[in-house]
Amino acid sequence: MSRSFMTFTSSRRIDFPMVDLAGIAYYPKFWDLAHRFFEESWHYTCNLHYNEVLQKYKIGFPLVHSEASFLHPLKYGDTVFCKINVSNIGNSSITWSYELSNQDGKICWSAIQTTVCTNMDLITEKTNVPDWIREGLEKIII
Repeated sequence: MSRSFMTFTSSRRIDFPMVDLAGIAYYPKFWDLAHRFFEESWHYTCNLHYNEVLQKYKIGFPLVHSEASFLHPLKYGDTVFCKINVSNIGNSSITWSYELSNQDGKICWSAIQTTVCTNMDLITEKTNVPDWIREGLEKIII
């Protein structure tokens, strides 16, 4: 029997400060977009704003590995649509899958990113992913 899953989706416009002289999204902005969508996904998965995860629960998820493919440019004025899924939850790490496409449905960027769970007071030491986060992320696990 196959397991059904949901995908976190969101969108935003590509604004002028995000583009280079060619009028396309400057490549570091893709990681910025990914992180903005990542923060937004926490409300969907765990019913919390990411700042609550960081400040109230003192849990952070710094990026430790990233692989990306640039497939098509995003231009000034485009609407970027993001899809996020989780492909793995380890003891202390989470692997996220991102897909960014334009308003025409053309996939522009995809990435696999791994974050590690840390206590914000001891940021250099990893900790286990709490059960309540695992349960929330089950909504988007593939």
